[in-house]
Amino acid sequence: MNYRHSFHAGNSADVVKHSLLIALVRALQIKEGALTLIDTHAGCGLYDLHGDAAQRTGEAAQGVLRAFADANPLLDDYRAAVRAVNVGAEPLLYPGSPQILAQLLRQQDLLTLNEKHHEDVHALRSAMRGTSAAVHERDAYELWLAMVPPRTPRGVVVVDPPYEQTDERERITATLAAAHRKWAHGVTVIWYPLKDRATHGRWKDQLRKRGIPKFLGVEHWLYDADQPGLYNGAGLFIVNPPYAFTQALPPLLEALRAALAPEGHRGEITTEWLTG
Repeated sequence: MNYRHSFHAGNSADVVKHSLLIALVRALQIKEGALTLIDTHAGCGLYDLHGDAAQRTGEAAQGVLRAFADANPLLDDYRAAVRAVNVGAEPLLYPGSPQILAQLLRQQDLLTLNEKHHEDVHALRSAMRGTSAAVHERDAYELWLAMVPPRTPRGVVVVDPPYEQTDERERITATLAAAHRKWAHGVTVIWYPLKDRATHGRWKDQLRKRGIPKFLGVEHWLYDADQPGLYNGAGLFIVNPPYAFTQALPPLLEALRAALAPEGHRGEITTEWLTG
């Protein structure tokens, strides 16, 4: 698996992640108070779906293109975010989390982006030109701890690593625990791939032991049975999700499951409170 996101832009994981991220931020914005949005692994910000990398995998056909072919109005906000960076009916470009978060900003909100790979930082700065986003080139976990608590009363940290390092889950677990001690009421969103249930189950057990309250897991399994050695789906851990978000979640998840189910499979999206 190539971990450069240009190979995977607009896939089913992006559709779920970005749909839920939009719903989460909008739920927080019901209150007028300012938000700081922090993306620790921002990537390039904008991806060419007709470029060589995306065409080599063809993953957008099973993700964003399925979402665009679906008529469910619960996916309208997601489709609107993708259309915002395109001209015409067919999505040729795909907005990464930085672009989507920038679209959600109100006048009082702040956006901080981080990417440690120099080549990607250059692309990110270009993609975010004209926005108010602050762009950093730092180690993601160092920045995560340094930026919390933010200057605004409320905020969201989005952690979306490539999982190319063998200790990625351990670094997330340790940094999350340290960040929670500094900022117990903050909202944190952690994306992860699903390859096999046993490995993921062991990580969830480690996270449970941290005793972080209000810890929600959302898992999207593409297939009706695990496909050994393959990408089986993705999920999000969400710390301190707002009530308005969790109440609206079930119908949105069902809409996503139905739109993204591979041919011959029903698929499954589940939610589970790890603690709290």
